[in-house]
Formats: sequence, C-alpha cells, structure tokens
Amino acid sequence: MGAGGRMSDSSEHEVKDILKRVPVDPPFSLSDLKKAIPAHCFERSVIRSSYYVFHDLIVTYVFYFLANTYIPLLPTPLAYLAWPVYWFCQASILTGLWVIGHECGHHAFSEYQWIDDTVGFILHSALFTPYFSWKYSHRNHHANTNSLDNDEVYIPKRKSKVTYYSKILNNPPGRVFTLVFRLTLGFPLYLLTNISGKKYGRFANHFDPLSPIFTERERIQVVLSDIGILALIYAVKLLVAAKGAAWVACMYGVPVLGVHMFFVLITYLHHTHLSLPHYDSTEWNWIRGALSTIDRDFGFLNRVFHDVTHTHVLHHLISYIPHYHAKEARDAIKPVLGEFYKIDRTLIF
Repeated sequence: MGAGGRMSDSSEHEVKDILKRVPVDPPFSLSDLKKAIPAHCFERSVIRSSYYVFHDLIVTYVFYFLANTYIPLLPTPLAYLAWPVYWFCQASILTGLWVIGHECGHHAFSEYQWIDDTVGFILHSALFTPYFSWKYSHRNHHANTNSLDNDEVYIPKRKSKVTYYSKILNNPPGRVFTLVFRLTLGFPLYLLTNISGKKYGRFANHFDPLSPIFTERERIQVVLSDIGILALIYAVKLLVAAKGAAWVACMYGVPVLGVHMFFVLITYLHHTHLSLPHYDSTEWNWIRGALSTIDRDFGFLNRVFHDVTHTHVLHHLISYIPHYHAKEARDAIKPVLGEFYKIDRTLIF
C-alpha cells in the first residue's frame, strides 16, 4: 500500500510538473544556444542525407513487395488483419520520407539550395503535399510561432470566439469525432482552406498562386507545386486504369492518408500542449514563440520519423540542423535551456 501510494504521488507530481507553464523571458540568447552546439552539428552532407532517402525508399519497396505478393494469397480473415499492418508500416516509413522533404524546405538536406528543393519537391509531391507552397507557409509558422495574430497553424480561438458547435462537441463522443475529423481531413482542409491558420483579409489556400499567404516572388513556385500535384494526380489516374481503384487505394492511397494523419498528430501534439502559452501582438517576440513548443516521445517511431518528434524544441530554435545531428544538438542546448526545455513522455495513444 505504502509503495503504491508513493508511486501515485510521484506520478501526480510528474503530471503537475509537465502541465506547469513554461517561463516567459529566457536569460539566454539564440547566440548562446548556437555556441553550445558542437560545430559539426551544423554540417549538412548531401551524401549522408541521401543515404536516408534511399534507405527509406528501399524499406518502402520491401513493404510494397510483401503486401502486393503475399496478402492476396492469405485467407480472407487474415487478409483483413494484414492490410492494416501494411498500412501502418508503410505510412510510418513514408512519414520518414515526408520529414526529409520537410528538412529540404529548411535547407537542412545539403549545402545546395537547388538540391534541397529538387529532393523536397519530388518527395512531397509524391505524398500529395505542394512542396513550395507548404515550405513558404511553414516558414511563416517558424517566424511567428504561437502568435495569436500571425502564426500559420493551430491558432487557438479566443474564449469570446468559441463557436456553438465547439460547445456541443465538448463531450467524449464529440471529442472522438473531432479527433477523427482532425486526423483524416485536417491536413487537406488546411491546404485547401487554411483551416486553423492565420486569418487573412480574403480566402487563402496553398494552391492559389495569388493567395495572400505568398509574396510576389514566391508565386511562380506555387505554380510549380501545383504542377507537381497535377502530375501526381495524372499518374494515379493511369495507375487506376491499369490496376484498379481498390488496388491503388490499398497500396498507395491509405498509406498516404496515414502520412497526413501522422503529420497532423505530430504537429498537433507539439503545438497544443497545456503548458505552452500563446501571445498576442503586444507580448509576442520571436524567442518567446520559438520556446513555446514541446518535445514528444513516440517510442520506436522516433527513429522511423528521423527524430523529428523529440527534437522539436531545437528545431524551432535552429531549423537548419539535419536530423542526424538533431539529438546531439538538442542534448547540447538542454543545460542552457534549463526549465525552458520541455518534453512530455505521456503515451501518445
């Protein structure tokens, strides 16, 4: 009984500690953090980065080969069990490729911008993400993190703006519906309608080159992103004609949906933790915003996702460090960050 009580007290203390608000004004600067990181962590190797691309592509092909070859041979009950296993595994490794594409957008893949953009464009287009469009809106997110007025995503509603349906859904069944809706449709709706993003003076989305999200010099690259998505849609159309809609959905469609679900899950948990403040324009500054995020522990998926899950605090402070140096860089700045560094190891489920 006594031991159980102590464990309960300890667990309760950990919960209270992780929900404690982060401090506001740090005693260190961005320069102090950079000085604490070993110099080699800033080195971007095109050879090493490419290794991870090829590694993930090979694993992707292995999963495809196994599913395409052996699942159709299984008895129906076993096939119904095997498909979700394939979808989870394939979506996980494809999310790793999506993360590398995201890294390209931060110029963390190599020393050459054109290589980064070429690799990122191919990877993200293949996963139904408009590379340049998302790169630029994501840049705005990094420049305005947790600003109530200017952040690009996960902006919480002010209490006075909470809608009636939010109150209706504030119960267990409503939360399940909201969670399913967010995970499955959240990313497509964000790209199409800028849902949960910054409120512009007019309709904004990631496919319109004239969208207020983008500057004049970025508009031509938004068109390139659209061409990449249109090329993919055409390729999928040809594949459906050759293999059938069910085959394409099972082998490609569901895993890509899984990538989008993982992406929303990861970023949602990074940016909506109860310990993280948001600031209006009278209080926000860049360092406050950059420190208002949290690392999460996805278990064995940390490695599959190239450690993006538990190096997010570092990423918002210095976004061009490649993923294979991120853990070392994170550990180097943790003593400097002190109580400004937060990680929540609560089980993701």
